[in-house]
Amino acid sequence: MAGRFAPKPAHPDRTAVRAAGPPRAATAATAATAVPRQATAESRRWTPPGPVDLGLVLGPLRRGPGDPTFRTASDGSLWRVSRTPEGPGTLRVALRSGTAEAQAWGPGAGWLLDRLPALLGDADDPAAFAPRHRLVAATHRRRPGLRLARTGLVLESLIPSILEQKVTTDEAYRAWRLLVRAYGEPAPGPAPDRMHAMPDARTWRMIPSWEWHRAGVDNKRASTILRAVRVASRLEEAATMEPQQAQERLELVPGIGPWTSAETVQRSNGAPDAVTVGDLHLPGIVGYALAGERDSDDARMLELLEPYRGQRHRAARYILLSGRTPSRRTPKMPRVDIGKL
Repeated sequence: MAGRFAPKPAHPDRTAVRAAGPPRAATAATAATAVPRQATAESRRWTPPGPVDLGLVLGPLRRGPGDPTFRTASDGSLWRVSRTPEGPGTLRVALRSGTAEAQAWGPGAGWLLDRLPALLGDADDPAAFAPRHRLVAATHRRRPGLRLARTGLVLESLIPSILEQKVTTDEAYRAWRLLVRAYGEPAPGPAPDRMHAMPDARTWRMIPSWEWHRAGVDNKRASTILRAVRVASRLEEAATMEPQQAQERLELVPGIGPWTSAETVQRSNGAPDAVTVGDLHLPGIVGYALAGERDSDDARMLELLEPYRGQRHRAARYILLSGRTPSRRTPKMPRVDIGKL
């Protein structure tokens, strides 16, 4: 994807500031290319057209509490590290009196700030959603700041989604954390400690097989990631497509199915209708919330969400935010660490 985007002119409401911070040591894999921790920041202010809840909008981009690419600060600001077409970049976003204040560092700073409105849901249309159930309507009223983020980046959502295939979220989060910290680059700028940009496509290809094993990633998921990064530039093009076309592009890669493609385009494209099928828990949650049926399958879930066609992913978000979920009837799926085998 690098080089596919023309350089953007500086935004008129950006200013340059200096950001101080101690240098961070790079890992052996990235020592030659790591971005200095002390760097010049660019900033931008943007006022959303409606209410925005940073946690609701950007929360789905976080892959577990130890995600090296995402951090919530004590002052309420959110930090993200992304690998953009122009290189790694660190973004800090905070809301002050209804205005988003953002600073960014690194080669990808300009790219991230140019797309700040899209990231915070400016391309989303919450007014297109009409609640059809009392539970959904109540959650809709309580959560006016829900908007769908659009990152414009495919691999940063695709790879962790592949890691989440057929395993517990704890296992997937651990694998993402270990691999990004071992092979990614330290975050540019004064980011919180131990934040990293994920590896580039070439570095993903160079990870030895035993390191995948140590991170708890089986050969099937590792092979899917390797197939994806070999055609990284083609997959990144999906961020500019309509969501259905984007999913079809992703699913051309063996090992990527409807579950993974939906989880990806929900984030990369801000897709309001990309409902996740093939999930272990979501059909039961939707069925229980809307019809009191805890044993619903994908077909029944889609039937119940049909009144929301065009907005089915958003409807599922409101259902999950309602907190109405069936009680657990079986033990939690055991975690299996294949790295110890």
